[in-house]
Amino acid sequence: MLLDGLVVVISGVGPGLGQEMVRAALAQGANVVMACRRQAFMDDLGNQLESERGRLHAVVTDVTDDKQCAHLISEAVSRFGGIDVLINSAYDPGPYEPFDEADFSTWQAPLDVNLFGALRLIRAALPHLKASSSASVVNVNSMVVRKPLPNQSAYVASKGALSAASKSLAVELGPHGVRVNSVMMGWMWGDAVERSLTVAAEARGCELADLRAEVASGIPLGDIPEDADCAGAVLFFASPLSRAVTGASLDVNGGEYMP
Repeated sequence: MLLDGLVVVISGVGPGLGQEMVRAALAQGANVVMACRRQAFMDDLGNQLESERGRLHAVVTDVTDDKQCAHLISEAVSRFGGIDVLINSAYDPGPYEPFDEADFSTWQAPLDVNLFGALRLIRAALPHLKASSSASVVNVNSMVVRKPLPNQSAYVASKGALSAASKSLAVELGPHGVRVNSVMMGWMWGDAVERSLTVAAEARGCELADLRAEVASGIPLGDIPEDADCAGAVLFFASPLSRAVTGASLDVNGGEYMP
């Protein structure tokens, strides 16, 4: 198994990519500590994964709070004895608005989650990552850094900052044996995208299948990648298979954007 016996901490676990990363990490032999702000969601996911209870632990965490980030790391170490992999997946999409109407005070929230939330957890986990022989940080990023969309400047700015920080940390933490890489996610077919496209299809007066096909027409592989398939790319960076890779950004979008 790719992650046999490793301790993996995953922030921002939700109904899409987050839960698929939890499932994939468990399937590859990891001990997993999952975190998000919603206890009810993690309870439900834990019930679905009842057979993995001994290797799965949940900690309610708001990544904008230093103390809660420190508590998450402390819980992981207390439960499983250390930390080998940190996956930063918590995100805030920020306001959806034209730049010339932007209230810059609303840009703080996506920066606090998407950039500083990841940095808080990395710093809290660093002593334990340095002690690991398989230390890896994976920052879940977005294709919008490569291919910005209108009215999402706050989100793009926060994710662009995370991309730059990831490369800087790869240089700074490399001598300690800690790898830092990014995955640049494009469209991912799951509950969130299905709901979003359903609303858009209703607004346009068309069928969901037609709108999905329209989006897929711009993707060389011919369809919107599934959440579970995208989770696999994260596990590559988390695993020893990428032992020689740091400071890299992997585009996971079915070929929609090719740098």
